[in-house]
Amino acid sequence: MVRLISLDGQQLGIMPTLQALETARQEGYDLVEVSPTSDPPVCKIMDYGKYKYQASKKLQEGKKKSKAFQIKEIRLRPRTEEHDLGFKIKSLKKFLEKKDRVKVTVMFRGRELTYLDSGMKLLERIAQEVADMGTVDQPPTREGWRMTMVLVPK
Repeated sequence: MVRLISLDGQQLGIMPTLQALETARQEGYDLVEVSPTSDPPVCKIMDYGKYKYQASKKLQEGKKKSKAFQIKEIRLRPRTEEHDLGFKIKSLKKFLEKKDRVKVTVMFRGRELTYLDSGMKLLERIAQEVADMGTVDQPPTREGWRMTMVLVPK
């Protein structure tokens, strides 16, 4: 026994499943179980292919409206030269102009790990140079051989 709802939303009453299926076939549509947990289960007469198509279009529309942001990464070493650092900062500013988040990573190798303060100073300097375009979302943190900081556009 199922509760049957017609194509236009009117309740047709409670009837055996086979009779509800036959009613849907006579109208040229599908019988779709809408609420299986209710007592008796609720079924609706509808064009299931059209329903699936509209549901997928709704999902695509929702994806189109949501803006996915990217996280770009800039990698440095604690002894990066001034000229190279200038180029890195220039590209970092371009990323922030495009409204992307930027993860700045300072990588240490070998004995460089004893100079963590130079990596911290480097990250602080970068944060000061791009302060007009972005802010620090995640302050510098150390993860093993790396020190990272995340910047977000203003």
